[in-house]
Amino acid sequence: MKKMIRTMCAGALALGVAATFGAGVARADDKVTLGVAIPTADHGFTGGIVWWANEAKKDLEKAHPDLKVIVKTAANAPDQANQLQDLVTVNKINALVIFPYESASLTQPVAQVKKQGVYVTVVDRGLTDTSAQDAYVAGDNTAFGKIPAEYLAKQLGGKGDIVALRGIPTTLDNERWTAFTSVMKGYPGIKILDAKYANWNRDDAFKTMQDYLTRFKHIDAVWAADDDMAVGVLKAIDQAKRNDIKIVFGGAGSKEMVKRVMDGDPLIKADVSYSPKFIYDAIKLTAEARLQGKALPPTTIIPSVLITKENAKQFYFPDSPF
Repeated sequence: MKKMIRTMCAGALALGVAATFGAGVARADDKVTLGVAIPTADHGFTGGIVWWANEAKKDLEKAHPDLKVIVKTAANAPDQANQLQDLVTVNKINALVIFPYESASLTQPVAQVKKQGVYVTVVDRGLTDTSAQDAYVAGDNTAFGKIPAEYLAKQLGGKGDIVALRGIPTTLDNERWTAFTSVMKGYPGIKILDAKYANWNRDDAFKTMQDYLTRFKHIDAVWAADDDMAVGVLKAIDQAKRNDIKIVFGGAGSKEMVKRVMDGDPLIKADVSYSPKFIYDAIKLTAEARLQGKALPPTTIIPSVLITKENAKQFYFPDSPF
């Protein structure tokens, strides 16, 4: 997996050689001031995002004296929009890597940054108007939804009742949900009882699952769609002492969930990879391309992989914050 990601990243830089100079494209002899705008560490995955972003800053500034990386974290969408303006007017950035707090509300602020000549790489949570960005780097959100659906359908033998938890209303959540439901359409014996947003948050997922457990007397499987949300789901199931649920499928490959897969947890039998390290890759790709006066391909996708007991050790990083 690591080799695959490295290969894709190298290919992305190689494809950037065709860039031309102009608005948003730095000359190779310019210094690069790169702003990084990301959400605060309000749950495990974003904790990983913040950690990897700061690792990128440390590594890249050490390797490139002409590079300055400024990392900003935001607790909400308006806060992030304000930070974007500060990065342009105060910090004088000429490149931006942004993991948008939300898709729709950040599209216009990012577009304004791009109009001021800043090269923009959007990570993971895509904007609603792609003309507001120069490049997009993300995990494979289609596979993130497709892989769990195929796994659950197989494990349930094509029959059963499922509840789902969605993240935050974003383009990536829509991609995952569309992929998941597209697979499930091929299994008329499987019924999705309900799907609610739980904001990629353990506490919100706990409350959502409590509601499901109260309303539905029989549930065969849960698509939690995120490992943090899976933790909240498991807590609710345990408190309710329900034994009808056969599988809880999270997502992202957190060390806690991967360890459960390795140990043969009866509910957490598999996971799907979606590492927060892609923020490191996006920052590195953008910084090194800009230092050479190059642009990235419009889209770089880092693949997702089914994690089972057979391959879980490849995805277990005990020293990682996520």
